Parts: sequence; structure tokens; C-alpha cells
Amino acid sequence: MTLFSRHRLWQLLVDAAIVAVSWFLAFELRFDQGLPVYYSTLLRRTILLVVAIKLVVFVAFGFYNRWWRYVSVRDMWSAARGVVVASLVADVTVYLASPVHAVRLPRSIAVMDLLLTLALVAGVRLLARTLIERPGLSVVARGKEVIVVGAGDAGRLIVQEMQRSRMLRYTPIGFVDDDPRKRNARILGVRVLGTLAELEHVLREHKPDEVLIAMPSVSGEVRRRIVETAQASKVPVKTLPGLYELISGDIGLAGQIRPVQVEDVLGREQVEVDFEQVASYLRGQTVLVTGAGGSIGSELCRQIARVGPARLVLVDNAETALFEIERELVGERDFTPAVPKLVDVKDRRALRREVFEKYRPTIVFHAAAYKHVPLMETHPLESVRNNVVATRAVAELAAEFEVERFVLISTDKAVNPKTVMGQSKALCEWIVESLGHRRDVATRFVAVRFGNVLNSSGSVIPTFRRQIERGGPVTVTHPEMTRYFMTIPEAVSLVVQAGAIGGRGQVFVLDMGEPVRIVDLAMNMIRLSGKEPRLPGEPDGGPRDVRIQFIGSRPGEKIHEELWSDDEAVGSTAHPKIMRLSRPPVDAAWLDEQLSELERLADAGDTLEVVAKLGSIVRSPKRVEAPTALGDGSVPELRRERQLEQAE
Repeated sequence: MTLFSRHRLWQLLVDAAIVAVSWFLAFELRFDQGLPVYYSTLLRRTILLVVAIKLVVFVAFGFYNRWWRYVSVRDMWSAARGVVVASLVADVTVYLASPVHAVRLPRSIAVMDLLLTLALVAGVRLLARTLIERPGLSVVARGKEVIVVGAGDAGRLIVQEMQRSRMLRYTPIGFVDDDPRKRNARILGVRVLGTLAELEHVLREHKPDEVLIAMPSVSGEVRRRIVETAQASKVPVKTLPGLYELISGDIGLAGQIRPVQVEDVLGREQVEVDFEQVASYLRGQTVLVTGAGGSIGSELCRQIARVGPARLVLVDNAETALFEIERELVGERDFTPAVPKLVDVKDRRALRREVFEKYRPTIVFHAAAYKHVPLMETHPLESVRNNVVATRAVAELAAEFEVERFVLISTDKAVNPKTVMGQSKALCEWIVESLGHRRDVATRFVAVRFGNVLNSSGSVIPTFRRQIERGGPVTVTHPEMTRYFMTIPEAVSLVVQAGAIGGRGQVFVLDMGEPVRIVDLAMNMIRLSGKEPRLPGEPDGGPRDVRIQFIGSRPGEKIHEELWSDDEAVGSTAHPKIMRLSRPPVDAAWLDEQLSELERLADAGDTLEVVAKLGSIVRSPKRVEAPTALGDGSVPELRRERQLEQAE
């Protein structure tokens, strides 16, 4: 941006006038009975010199790289430093140059000039911002009148944006905050009307057009109460997104205002992730993500790209999904080191030639897998090929090429599995554990197990959303069915964190919070859409009703999912939301033999034999030793591995 663009030129002219006026007033205030002739001459001969010197210093300090309407406290401190330096340079120049014979610049004039310049420079900028924003001066509301829930930093920023931008067409008429000490305080000219407990009264008294939740870190339970209160008063609710969306968002705060979604009210606490620790092992590395076009894989790519790897290799066999994530990273996020590779992870030769030999990845995240349980029940051969055979191929290549870390994305369906998909993922965990415990393998193998992620492709939330849009019915398998839920950004951040803290052959489980009843999820989604749910047997209440229909559990489907089994010990880690599982490792030679036989049957296309073999492997694994309870929740082999790692 050039210095003499139109909006910069008038700032320069205003500052020139400020410098000239300050210099003149300093002389006038010093000699209040009138300027002596020689000091009047000094003023005339130096005023243009002082203006030129100070403007040059102001430019050097970046005064004209900022819009006055956005001036902040940090900008004011920067301006103060610039004014002090400019005044010192100008005063020393005038003092040494001595343009009037035998007359030196009085120190009192220098001090007064400094104070006057500082006051006028700061005052003009604050006045400009005040006049542009006009907080509290608008007599007629423009657009919707809104009450902002949350008078913290996010609330102040969003109100500031509403006051600044007419395009938003919002007028904030009050805050509501859970801190009673803020009652009746004015923030940016907007009064705090009450506490969250008084929200119903505030809505009834002020009748806003909308409620905006500006509390990114608040729990889902609090959001749910706010939504229910607003809905009872027939006031629409919108929200700022949670912390993860705000961090990863590329648009301004006001642009992220959106309707409340079901994931906002599930009651989960926000998860904090040590991004510095994440960055320490991803930055500058060549990172490979398989399944890069999927729900988990694509979010992995986004978060890894923010850390700054040297190269990010994206592997997927779905052309459209791979194209979309590559275009987003390169075109929208300007992350040019993204390399898309249209490769099937089952094809070991292509993986070796096109990925491992060519790019030599140092970190691998293996997210490629088939995940839809009913579909895998009818396609067991593909479940084995794409989950078991592919995981074995990627993991063994990672070990062969001495990848530093290998992270497998697993699922809670691998616990006491009853379905083909769950059994295949259990074998994937065993592959990772087995390779991780081998002394001749340098790679650190880690598996991360978690439950359902919200809004992933084919998940229950998009399905419910489509059914609600059609007017119902919303189909639920069983009235008591529960599932664990986590947002995609949360899950991915914890996966990356687990990769940072993981040792050899370890399985981690993410803390998924409390399980959620699927029927409650459906009812919340129906209410958030502005309609009313009706359970079977309840009388119809009108055209806005959406029926819930129970259709029964599918074969192999559990009523309640588990995150670990009874024979698995759970221990804590450095992160409170990541737990370490301990169990005796599977015998490596036995597992290799079983996997080779399973792969042979899959290649032969013998469906019944594959299903039978898969079930027998999972039901009767050959393990190395019986579990031993230790204080840190680990088995002896894992403890010995950790001691070796610390000694290294």
C-alpha cells in the first residue's frame, strides 16, 4: 500500500498540521506576554524543518500503515514511542543547527512541544475512531436489535464490529453476562442488563430481534440453557463458534456468526491442546496423511498445515475428495507444499514407488479406512482389504523406510467387536502394537481410539438434518441407544497431540465425555430447527411437529459403545483428555501368520471363509504375557520400552 494513497495522504496532512500547531503553541505558552523578536524569528525559521523531521520519523515508525478507525492500545503505545523519538530528533537538530545567532532552543519549549504533540496525535486518532463507531449515539437502530450473551473479550469485539460496520445490520442493545459485578456497567456504550439467570426477564423486557452467544469457551450445557430460554421467549439464537473454529477460521469474527447447531449444546467442555508441543515434532517434517480427503483426514491436513511442515503428502483414492482438500490447502490457505497423490493404500507397490521412495515421509497419519458398519457387513472382503491389508502395507512400509512416527486412527468399535468393521479395526490396532514392540523397528507406532465425530460424512447428524428438512420422520434405531461424540477439530487436535507424547506400540483413548442418547440428539436437532419432536404414541400437536420413529438395531450394532474392554488397563498421560491403554501385546509371529492367511482368503474372494477367519482371530488372540497391574497403568514390556527411550 503506497504512502500517498488517498486515505493515507489526509492522515499525513493532519499530522503535519498537528506538528506545526504544537510547535507554535509551545513558543506561545513559554512566552505568554508575547514572543521576543529573536524567538519569533526562531519559530519562523524552524517550523517547516520540525514538520519535515517529525513526518519522516512518523513514516519510519509506521504511523500510516494503520487505519485510524481500528486504532488500538498497542497502536497508541507505538505512536507514543514515535512521537518521543521524533521530538528528540527535531529538538536536537534545532538546538545544534542554531538558525538564529546566539539563540538556543529553551528546554521548556522542547518539553511542551513533546507533550502537545503526543496529546494531539493520540487525541485525533481516538476522536476519529469514536466518531466512526459512534457507540451509543445512534437514535434509530439499524437492522436487528440484538442482546449479546457474554461481556468478555469476544463479546466486546463483536459489539465493536457491529458498531463499526453498517453492513452487518445489527444494533447491540445490551449485554448479558454471568458475572454479577458487571451489572449496569457500560462496555463500548452498551449496558450490561443482567446475569444469565435473568436472561428470561431481560428478553421479556427488551424484546430483542435476536440473541447472540459470544462465549466461545462456554460448555454445551450453558449454551443449551441459553437456547432453551430464548426459544421459550420465541427469540432466534445465533452463536459465535467454539475455540477450534475461531482459531482455524480465516474470516473475521463477525463473519463467523451462525445459527446454533446441535454440537454447540451437547454439553462437552472445550479441550485445550498444547500446540507448541505439536509443532515441535511436525514443523519442518515431511508428513504423509492417508485418507486425506475424508472427514478426519482433511481436518488433519488443515491443522498440520498450520504448524508448518516442509511437505504434506495427501494420499487418497477418491478423486473428488482429494481434489477438494488440495485446492483448499493450496488455493485458499496458500499452503503450497501440499502434494496430492491419487493412490490406493491397498496397493503396496504403488505406495512404495509413488509415495515412500519419492517423498521419504518422516511422519505418517493413517486415516484411510472404510467405516460404515452396515455397508461393511455386506462387503466383508472390502473391509478386510481396505482396513486390515492396507494398514499392514502402510505400517510395514513405514517401518522399512524408518519413518519417525506412525499414528493410526482407530475407533471405539474395535472394543469387543461384533461387526466386520469393528473386527477389522481391532486387527489394525494389533498390527500397530506388534510393529511398535519390535526391537529392530525404529518407528514409534501409536494408535488413537475414539468414538463418533460430529458431522463426519455419513454420520447421524447429517442424516437427521435431511430427515428434519423433509418433515420427518427422524429414524432412531433404539430408544436407549447411546454414542460418544466429539467434534472433528477436537478429535484431530488430540490425535496430533497423542502422536507427540506416544511411545512404542501404544494405544491411546480420547476422553469423549459422557455418552449421548441418540433420541435426545434427535430431539435437540428438531427443536433447534424451530419445530417440536413427537415420540411414538404421543398425540400430534400441529403442522410443526416432526415424528421420531424407532426402527430397531441393525445386526451387530451395540446399544452402548465402549472405549475400552474389561481386560484393558487405563492410565493417565501428560494430557488430561488422552488416556493410555495397557494390555499384553499380541504374539508377532502368530499375528503375521494369521494376517497372511486372511489376506490370501480375501484375494481368493472367499467371503464366508474371510468372515469366519476374521472372527476366529479376534476371538482368540495369542498374546505374549498376562497383564500385570502397575502404578502407571502399563504392562512390563511398555515400562521397559519407556526406560530404554529415556536412557537413549
